[in-house]
Amino acid sequence: MANKIIVDCSTGVTTEVALTAAEIAQREADAAAYAVQKAEEDAAVAAKTAAKASAESKLAALGLSAAEIAALTK
Repeated sequence: MANKIIVDCSTGVTTEVALTAAEIAQREADAAAYAVQKAEEDAAVAAKTAAKASAESKLAALGLSAAEIAALTK
């Protein structure tokens, strides 16, 4: 069972309490939402990387040197 730690800052007393069913459900929902968000962010980064590589290869096909391509992409 998952627990939470409650700290009373005025007294310094620390208490460990089991999570309620609602807290566990919320924790699982938050974890699922984070996984979806992380997957979307990873997909966006991959798409941007692929688009950059595609653009660089097209510029190279036009005859630009690696130094010229680097100067354009900065």
